[in-house]
Amino acid sequence: MITMLLGSAYPANAQVNYSAGIRKSDLPLSDFYRARNGLPHLYQKIKKHQNVTIAFLGGSITYNPGWRPMVCDYLREQYPAVKFHFIAAGIPSLGSLPHAFRLQQDVLDSGKVDLLFLEAAVNDRVNGTDSLTQLRGIEGIVRHAKRSNPDIDIILMEFADPYKNKDYDEAKIPVEIKNHELVAAHYQIPSINLAKEVHDKIARREFSWDKDFKDLHPSPFGQRLYFENIKKLLADCLKNNRPVPDIRLPSPLDAHNFSGGAYIDVAKAKYTSGWQLFTDWSPGDSAGTREGFVHIPVLANTMPDEELTLTFNGTAVGIAVISGPDAGIISYHVDSNKEKTIDLFTEWSSGLHLPWYLLLGSALPAGNHTLHIKMLKDHNNKSAGSVCRIVHLLVNK
Repeated sequence: MITMLLGSAYPANAQVNYSAGIRKSDLPLSDFYRARNGLPHLYQKIKKHQNVTIAFLGGSITYNPGWRPMVCDYLREQYPAVKFHFIAAGIPSLGSLPHAFRLQQDVLDSGKVDLLFLEAAVNDRVNGTDSLTQLRGIEGIVRHAKRSNPDIDIILMEFADPYKNKDYDEAKIPVEIKNHELVAAHYQIPSINLAKEVHDKIARREFSWDKDFKDLHPSPFGQRLYFENIKKLLADCLKNNRPVPDIRLPSPLDAHNFSGGAYIDVAKAKYTSGWQLFTDWSPGDSAGTREGFVHIPVLANTMPDEELTLTFNGTAVGIAVISGPDAGIISYHVDSNKEKTIDLFTEWSSGLHLPWYLLLGSALPAGNHTLHIKMLKDHNNKSAGSVCRIVHLLVNK
């Protein structure tokens, strides 16, 4: 399990200044969030001074020190009679598709969660995740979490990036925001559009992206701006007792959502002799790694035409690979469907063995299927080799 359980709000090695002030604005913070049904179950637990578990599921903006530890500290200070347990499940580079399949292991297996912060909008854009996969991922996470604990409260987070600024400049609503809001409205859960807040305040010349906000990994100023709006949403939701909504789930927006997403052990696959299972993989080069994706079991292959199969019961299947400087190309197909190829090398692979999640089959008829994967000889011109390293097999049960 890669989930980090926080004993204190700040990582011991954090060297970040959180004291940057936020300039006064005439734009109400409430313009950028929708409370909907609020956080009624969390309210009841806090009111009764019961123990509360809060999980943060996201990419690097959740992983990095910043708004997350500020939220932890705020809740501790605001409700000193409550014992909070925080689960930091942010992993850089990951968006809605990975989150849907890692939710069980990285969050829910840690125990009953009372509040889930979910962030995916930035990496969904940067990683090129298509709109339908985004929707199936976000809705799948919400349904999976609520099946695990019908009383869980969820907040959807929509952070800023230059692409979203450009969309708003052109009077377009970013696709990722549309999908988050569609799911949030359908399940009547709170959402917070920090991308719109950042854009609108830049448009009013309250601050600049380059000098103040700096990057999609915000400066201390940007982290503080995020925190202030999140704090306002929390305060609004926790100041009054809202009626507890019907805990029955509505019909899904998409019947093929990934609500049954799970990791399958790579040892469950069948493979020819060219594949090798490394029980404690680490790279043999100087490229970087991601926490949770090194010193773990990895099923790897460097030989062309060597095959792997996985028989599974479900409606979607994929793989989580480590895509490094030597990532190659695979061919694949499910059952007797047409064979396709996919390049495992990414624009970030040259200097980093990063986790990369690939959907190889979706909207499959419920029942048993077989995934077939074969290593190809060819590789990306920028890659130093033809390697496939599988960390997890992904199945939507």
